[in-house]
Amino acid sequence: LSGGGISSGLMSFLKVGDRSAGAIKSGGTTRRAAKMVTLDMDHPDIEEYINWKVIEEQKVASLVSGSKLANRHLNRIMKACYEEHPENDRFNKSVNKKLKQAVLDARRALIPNNYIDRVIQLASQGFKSIEFPEYDTDWNSDSYATVSGQNSNNSIRVANEYMNAVLDDDDWNLYWRIEKRNSKKENRKPESCKTIRARDLWNDIAYSAWSCADPGIQFHTTINEWHTCPSDGEIKASNPCSEYMFLDDTACNLASLNLVKFYNSNKKQFDVKGYRHAVKIWTIVLEVSVMMAQYPSKQIAKLSYDYRTLGLGYANLGTLLMLQGIPYDSNEAFAICGALTASMHMTSYATSSEMARELGTFSGFKQNKKDMMRVLRNHRRAAYNVPNEEYEGLSIFPAGINPKYCPSDLLEAAREDADKAVELGEKHGFRNAQVTVIAPTGTIGLVMDCDTTGVEPDFALVKFKKLAGGGYFKIINQSIPPALERLGYNPDQID
Repeated sequence: LSGGGISSGLMSFLKVGDRSAGAIKSGGTTRRAAKMVTLDMDHPDIEEYINWKVIEEQKVASLVSGSKLANRHLNRIMKACYEEHPENDRFNKSVNKKLKQAVLDARRALIPNNYIDRVIQLASQGFKSIEFPEYDTDWNSDSYATVSGQNSNNSIRVANEYMNAVLDDDDWNLYWRIEKRNSKKENRKPESCKTIRARDLWNDIAYSAWSCADPGIQFHTTINEWHTCPSDGEIKASNPCSEYMFLDDTACNLASLNLVKFYNSNKKQFDVKGYRHAVKIWTIVLEVSVMMAQYPSKQIAKLSYDYRTLGLGYANLGTLLMLQGIPYDSNEAFAICGALTASMHMTSYATSSEMARELGTFSGFKQNKKDMMRVLRNHRRAAYNVPNEEYEGLSIFPAGINPKYCPSDLLEAAREDADKAVELGEKHGFRNAQVTVIAPTGTIGLVMDCDTTGVEPDFALVKFKKLAGGGYFKIINQSIPPALERLGYNPDQID
């Protein structure tokens, strides 16, 4: 530090933020705070950060098992003090054999000696029982409340350079943030503060994600290659669910369409016309919401007004595929998902361009037009499933919509919408810097009568949702019978 001494480091401040988030309820209700933390892969604290939740959850396991062991052994010691021995001998381990055995068992279980002695002293003062709290693994219990790292989604920003180092089994350098800043100012190469093996770090990431579902991975290079406004800065992070990625201090309002509502089970056909119309209407609604929304800070309000990002998405994709008897992990599912997403995305951009024609573009469009149109052209190329060499400015290429597996009406719609969005964008620009995201819809999906959430498959046919305020409720997938019927099962087999 400039005034002398050493900073307490990133992790100490993350723990402060984590504790604050635990005390905050979203909107003053029982919903927990939503917080995303992202860290660059070359940060000096990256190793500790990756293992943070793993270690904290190990502490919970220790609290749970340790509290149960301590309660059992300490009460056994208390009970042994009142076995049939003379008043002066019952607290003497040399004379009271049951007490001696209880103490030996407690020590083998690694119960601290000071607690063993404390119980014997309490017994000698007339106490006949001891209350020692036992903890459990409930996410809302005191055991989790006592450890850190439980009130945020932790993610890491992974650039192509790191992934290449993993593939090549190279070393990976970590840098002090101030050194990176100074080296950039001085136009020189930064000096590393530590060098580690890239694959060792990758193994830590894999183990931690397997153990506690964190950290998530955000591919920094790919995200910024699809950034519509790179002239105004890099995308460095996301919202807690990771669907909205844009400039710092911006926000968008979310809206989701239930895909199953556009599917006619009798005709076995998706209503493309109705879907496009709904996308157009909701794009306009979300544009209106930019002005009507309330924002948490002046800066977020200003930038959200300047860039006018929207958050239109869909839900119930897994059920839509299920009703058609299409496996989620299949080429047909990939193509249908790609076409529906492309149609939504490009119809929304075309609508944004039509609004720009009447109301003007978002304030940052002029300096970002070249890059934004490049991104739109790349989206169109994905709809046409072009060869990789035709993409502009990409190092990692997307999977295009394979026409071999895509229904012709969906494919035609996706390509028409892509052509229209690019054509209108070149003429009029866009009213909004971004238009679509696909949110998890974990709670609103229930209100929307969805059997699956967001873009995800169903992870269980019968589920139990745990509520933040306590209790559970049972969720049964209602789409199983029609899905089985579509696959050729008879009524008796379905029942």
